[in-house]
Amino acid sequence: MPKVGITDTILRDGHQSQAATRMKISQMEPMFAQLDKVGYYSLECWGGATFDSCLRFLNEDPWERLRALRKGLPNTKLQMLLRGQNILGYKHYSDDVVDFFVKKSIENGIDIIRCFDALNDLRNMETAVKATKKYGGKAEVAMSYTISPVHTEDYFVRLAADIQKMGADLICIKDMANLLLPYSAYSLIKRLKAETDLPIVLHTHDTTGTGAMTLLKAVEAGADVIDTCLSPLGNGTSQPTTESMVATLEGTEYDTGLDLKALTEIAAYFRGIADQLTEDGWRDPARVLSTDANTLLYQVPGGMLSNLIGQLKKANAMDKYYDVLAEVPRVREDFGYPPLVTPTSQIVGTQAVMNIIAGERYKMVPKESKGLLRGEYGRLPAEVNEEVRKKCIGDAEVITHRPADDIPPELEKYKEEIRDFYQQEEDVLSYALFPQVAMKYFEYRQAKQLGVDSTMLDKEQNTMPV
Repeated sequence: MPKVGITDTILRDGHQSQAATRMKISQMEPMFAQLDKVGYYSLECWGGATFDSCLRFLNEDPWERLRALRKGLPNTKLQMLLRGQNILGYKHYSDDVVDFFVKKSIENGIDIIRCFDALNDLRNMETAVKATKKYGGKAEVAMSYTISPVHTEDYFVRLAADIQKMGADLICIKDMANLLLPYSAYSLIKRLKAETDLPIVLHTHDTTGTGAMTLLKAVEAGADVIDTCLSPLGNGTSQPTTESMVATLEGTEYDTGLDLKALTEIAAYFRGIADQLTEDGWRDPARVLSTDANTLLYQVPGGMLSNLIGQLKKANAMDKYYDVLAEVPRVREDFGYPPLVTPTSQIVGTQAVMNIIAGERYKMVPKESKGLLRGEYGRLPAEVNEEVRKKCIGDAEVITHRPADDIPPELEKYKEEIRDFYQQEEDVLSYALFPQVAMKYFEYRQAKQLGVDSTMLDKEQNTMPV
């Protein structure tokens, strides 16, 4: 076993971060045999936004994609990203839906489930982690990394100890905004290795230009696995490049054992795919490869920044851009310092935009902000500004228990709702997560099976906006 394992993200986070998750299974398959021989610790290839993108934009069944990945990569551990009780959607689901989703994911080929919660509320990951262990998968529990007065090194060390107690097989530091700087990574991982017994994984991006340095210091501190991405879709908003890290560590005590020549041959193929994604308008190299140090100042991840710009343009208020950036940390403090990752990044960002455009703080409050302040998403990391909470939700009761305790079983209801389109057990899960999108896909699938001309459907699906 090499000293440092590599999880390559080319089949999931690489194209999610750089090309709106638009890589098709047909574009992946020609490289399966070669990828399978590399000797990666794992390939991250499913979950995240791939599920939604398959159904919404690519006319693919995400479950068929997973089965194709499993068949084509028989010797490699397959890994997915799961949002705990949110699964791959944007709300909490009932425990029976979470359990069944994990069961079918593992049955169809997933080996490792990386599970995270936007608030680091472990209660929101309990059901998914228990199910992962029950059905024979490896539970990699992630800590959403951020910086705030409460998110200290001690906070993450305590959180890691609790993650170990809940039965995790690995602990992942999920640095979605590339805020974890090299020496901070070294210090944190040194402590995690000393104070827990589990392998430590580091996932970061290169948005702020520090990603590769952070990975190197993490490795020196004892990280067991690092996330990288093959060069055609690596760096920038994606992960640091696989080939560069493998070359850097080659011949040292941290040698990954991977063959650089084999990696460059695979990269040559994916370079053509990256070019195709650029030609199709899904990838803008100038944007996804630029270094954005604003993230270090405002702690606003790249995807969240794009959303803010889009909202301001729509409101014809781009002149308020820097006012909004300055408002984001203020809203975040009022809301109890949630890490800025889906869905909390969108909630905090939208509220900051509304505060600035309205000219009065919390004059306009979306239901998502109210839900966050009510505890509907889980326990917030720090004390909330009670004046703000009162202004936003009035005297509404604040939830202190696990939010999913309020959700009755849903699986049978979903099965009944799609009985006319039901073709496999997994269909009920696709529908549960994305009801309208899944129904459109089911209709498309049915038309195709009946031999109806689906040219127009293809065109309509593939030109929808991100």
